[in-house]
Amino acid sequence: MRQNHIIWHPATVTKTDRQKLNNHKSCALWFTGYSGSGKSTLANELDYQLHKLGIRSFVLDGDNIRHGLNKELGFSPKDRVENIRRVGEVAKLFVDSGQIVMTAFISPYRKDRDQVRKIFEEGEFHEIFIDCPFDVCERRDPKGLYQKARQGIIRDFTGIDSPYEPPLDPELTIDTQHHSVKQAAETIIKYLKEQNLLPN
Repeated sequence: MRQNHIIWHPATVTKTDRQKLNNHKSCALWFTGYSGSGKSTLANELDYQLHKLGIRSFVLDGDNIRHGLNKELGFSPKDRVENIRRVGEVAKLFVDSGQIVMTAFISPYRKDRDQVRKIFEEGEFHEIFIDCPFDVCERRDPKGLYQKARQGIIRDFTGIDSPYEPPLDPELTIDTQHHSVKQAAETIIKYLKEQNLLPN
C-alpha cells in the first residue's frame, strides 16, 4: 500500500524541454510476439539505425532485464504480470527523459499490455506485433528454449504450456518471416516519421 506521506516531486526540466533538446519526440515501441519471432534482433537493428540518424534511443530486452531488475521473477502468470508492470514503468521513465525506447518482451497477455498503455500519454505507446507463425519460431529456436520446453525442462513456456494472446489492434504489424531485419527496421522508421515522432 502506498504511504500517504510520499509526494510526487515535479521535475524542473520537463519532457517537452528534453524533446526540444533532442529534436525529436519520445515514445515507447512495445514489441510483442513469440520467442524466436525476432523481437530483440529487430529492436537492436532499429536502435542502430536510429543511432546513425542521431536519435536518442534505448532497448529494454526481456532476457537482459531478468538478469537485474526482475531477476527474482519466474514465469508464472503472477510473475509475468509483475514483469511487464515493472518494464512499463521503466519504459515510461525513458519516454519522460525524451528518448525512444524499444521493449522486446513476449508480454503474452493483452490485459497486461493494455495496462501498460494506460500509463502513457496519448500517442506515446505504440504496440508493434512481431508476427511470425509459431511453427517458424519453433524451427528457428535460436536459444534452444523450445527444445527444452518440449522436454519438460522449462515450464510455463509461451505457446507450449502457456498462452499467447496476439494484439487485436496494434499500431504496427511486422512480418519477420518474409522481411529482412533491415527492411523491418526501415518500415518502423517510416512509421515514426509518418507519426511526426521523427523529423523528416
